Amino acid sequence: MDERPLRIAFVAYRGNMNSGGQGIYLWFLAREMARLGHEVDVFVGPPYPDPMPFARVEQLPNQQFWAKWVLNQTDQIVPRERPLQVLSPLNFYELAASRIGFLPEPFAFSVRAFRRLAARLRSGRRYDVVHDVQCLGYGLLGLRALGLPVVTTVHHPLTVDRRASFVRDETLKEAIGTMKFYPIGMQAFVARRLDRVLTSSEVSARQIVQDFGVSPSRLRNVRNGLDTSLFRPDPSVAKAERELLCVGRSSDPNKGVRTLIRALALLPSDVRLTLVDDDSPDNRVRKWAREVGVLDRITLTGRVASAELVRRYTRATIVVVPSRYEGFGLPAVEAMACGTPVVASRAGALAEVMDATGGGLTAPRDDPQALAAAIGRLLDDVEARTLMAKRGRERVLELYAWPRIAASTAGIYREVVDEVLRGRPTSTITSASVG
Repeated sequence: MDERPLRIAFVAYRGNMNSGGQGIYLWFLAREMARLGHEVDVFVGPPYPDPMPFARVEQLPNQQFWAKWVLNQTDQIVPRERPLQVLSPLNFYELAASRIGFLPEPFAFSVRAFRRLAARLRSGRRYDVVHDVQCLGYGLLGLRALGLPVVTTVHHPLTVDRRASFVRDETLKEAIGTMKFYPIGMQAFVARRLDRVLTSSEVSARQIVQDFGVSPSRLRNVRNGLDTSLFRPDPSVAKAERELLCVGRSSDPNKGVRTLIRALALLPSDVRLTLVDDDSPDNRVRKWAREVGVLDRITLTGRVASAELVRRYTRATIVVVPSRYEGFGLPAVEAMACGTPVVASRAGALAEVMDATGGGLTAPRDDPQALAAAIGRLLDDVEARTLMAKRGRERVLELYAWPRIAASTAGIYREVVDEVLRGRPTSTITSASVG
């Protein structure tokens, strides 16, 4: 297998770390690939990532119509400068699709990415592999038609989010909105036709096979990565006595926050909960807590910076991850990296993570009594907490540190490139040589 440095093109329809896990994944994986000596280009839509000095970044702007409709910024729909640009085909598609409740970004971005990469190829730039980050738009098939190997990362299929949305919906109108919103048909169609689908857990792999129809032979579980130099124990931060921490949006039913609130009511009154979540007055957590009499034992932080999140992980006695489903379970891994034991639901990929690390206890999902019992057991056993904290940190370093994840991912790139060399003419536009 050719071991020369690879030329990698990442494509991501949203790149900012605050846009969700895809932005974090993009930034760190691109950085690690550059550290391994590979040449990295990033084609990305708004909101754009933090500066990436290790890569060539090409921004692919859009008018962000969907966000403007959601935020009721209708006065900003038509730009004051160059208002006729909304009539260009992709802009008009995004405007119309977002107005009737579809999520247009993945398809539109994939077409823009196809156009930009095709232009770069015509100008003489060459790539060995394209890595899509959770877009799965039809434009990726155009890149494959040009001779480029294309892999994608799917942390979990959108069918999981759609099912969670149905749980949240209270009216027929909301349920119809859920049906329209998610581009599941497109993503499943594209995923079945790409060279590899990367995911972060065996649970997600099975879900992708079941819901998207992807062949198991083209799936690879490379886990997810963590910046273990950022998420690490800090001896200067004192542990709080009997303080629980949960990082999760109460607006997402999959996060299981309501179950945790009910569990808190079953624990002694000196046990407090800090929740990293929206701190607005209308957050439903306040209503749930009031119903079970624990409102005065809960602190809502609002959004926090990374350094503050690390401090809170380090300070907590226990981090609780009560999710109903996780494609990976990043808060659990972050907590263990900071030397704090975890109590998690035995749901989705959390069971895999907790079994692999031994950094805490698990409880059945949606069971406040079982969750409270697991939390209480750890609160009362300092020795067990100390052992689990040490073991969890060690196993996170071994399994989830970014250099390891990047090396595994690069191995998959080479596997795909090797297949292309064996199966396609040497004149392919990837310009890779045979042998």
